[in-house]
Amino acid sequence: MAAATTNDSNDDIRTRTQQNPLASKRAKQSNTPTDDNRKGKVGGYFTLGYKEGFSQWWANVPAAAAEHAVLSYIPYLRKPPTHTQTGSAPPSTNGSTMSISDSADKVAAPVRTNSFEDPFGPRQWHSQLVKLGGKGHALNEFSVERLGEAHDQNLVMLHGYGAGLGFFYKNFEGLSRVPGWKVYALDLLGMGRSSRPPFRVHAKDRQKSITEAEDWFVDALEEWRVKRNIDRFTLLGHSLGGYMAVAYALKYPGHLNKLILASPVGIPEDPYAVNAEMPDPSNSTLTNEFSQDQEAITEYSNPKLPEATKTAGDNNNFLNARSKAQRSNPNGDDTGNTPPSAPRKPLPKWLTYLWDANISPFSIVRWSGPLGPRFVSGWTSRRFSHLPPDEAQALHTYAYSLFRQRGSGEYALAYILAPGAFARSPLIRRIHGVGRQMISVNGTGTSSVAIAQQRRENGIPVVLMYGENDWMDIAGGYNAEQEMNEEKKRILKTATPEERENDRGSAKCLVIKKAGHHVYLDGWEEFNKVMREEMMDVSGQTKIG
Repeated sequence: MAAATTNDSNDDIRTRTQQNPLASKRAKQSNTPTDDNRKGKVGGYFTLGYKEGFSQWWANVPAAAAEHAVLSYIPYLRKPPTHTQTGSAPPSTNGSTMSISDSADKVAAPVRTNSFEDPFGPRQWHSQLVKLGGKGHALNEFSVERLGEAHDQNLVMLHGYGAGLGFFYKNFEGLSRVPGWKVYALDLLGMGRSSRPPFRVHAKDRQKSITEAEDWFVDALEEWRVKRNIDRFTLLGHSLGGYMAVAYALKYPGHLNKLILASPVGIPEDPYAVNAEMPDPSNSTLTNEFSQDQEAITEYSNPKLPEATKTAGDNNNFLNARSKAQRSNPNGDDTGNTPPSAPRKPLPKWLTYLWDANISPFSIVRWSGPLGPRFVSGWTSRRFSHLPPDEAQALHTYAYSLFRQRGSGEYALAYILAPGAFARSPLIRRIHGVGRQMISVNGTGTSSVAIAQQRRENGIPVVLMYGENDWMDIAGGYNAEQEMNEEKKRILKTATPEERENDRGSAKCLVIKKAGHHVYLDGWEEFNKVMREEMMDVSGQTKIG
């Protein structure tokens, strides 16, 4: 069963996105841990049986092995490279430190596919651990590039909260077909198989605490860029990775050719989240991440989406959200920003308490011992129910292996988001500055160089992508699009003819059909097609520039 609909197709889109799409009704028909249970089709919320859950807990699959198993489903790549410098040992009962090994036998050699076995080859695939300057700081990296041609473009992909680069296994092959590109995927610091140093926020001030939590991730990304000697790149971020991609663009301007945000968290503004240190619970959209049945999503075409937009129509005007964003402000200004309506359903008090106490969902998995795999199945059985059973099982094992690791970057969430997944510092207040920061004349971000040595960025294209059945607020994406386009108009009013000609700023929203929040996985074929088009656009614009 997909998201609930209303009789009026012109109802505010936030009404739809704030409702709680239930898992399939079939999940209520049986509590027997059959094969269908394990695929999330029937059974209780935790679809994995106790016996099988205990077996998985006892097997104690290391994160490196689980990642390798997922990446083995990449087309034409029979034996993916997998370094074992982190995640090679099973987590202990106290949680793994994800310690770093410098042993030569832990380093993975690149794997090459030739044009006989790979119709889009030859290509080279590599798994590496990139050490950073901080003590125990390192990022897990997976990359692929075409051989026999120069690559002058780089795509960097960032996953969402608590996930890992293996979740992009449906995208690596398709995106690396584009000539002249090298594709990187990174595990965020303190997540996936990146190192997991202790996460601490030292600031006492509310805004400084938020900034410090953001800097934990974006400073590591910038250090990685410098280590890789990459001047400019295209950045793709999903969910929390999208939030961090915006934070990176604002703090380290001058290095992006394009910014692509796949169902980013943190764009809309919520009065509770922005006005209180520990806000009262607001209407939860985050709960949908754990309750939506992905099989229903990928088989379901939203009837509220006009047929024209599903075929050859304007995919950028989802449910008239753009026009709604433009007219929805009750104060009469033209910003399109309106405070969201009062929450319909508060979060449970116990969940708010755990959130405010910074107890993550993964802490519960770690504490639960043999029940951990069963708890995780409540999420994985629904997230991956549309996939072949063997792939769904590999992703479940991978997710569980990551969730069991020592807590680190996950603890940043409570500083960045309030209960209900609304940002404490909403991106809608800041996103208009993407591509419009002052940089030094040599193209690097600066705040200390004299004004005479500074210039403003020429703008960068920003693409926001949402699933047709996304629980994230799509109207927030159209508000962001409007904010960025209005900022461009404002700046170009006083720009010179040369500045107008060189301006590259743009913003647009796209909808991936029959997909939910995980657009890159639910609708991976259309997602890959759209991404290739965006990448080729960057190649063309760079050559023109």
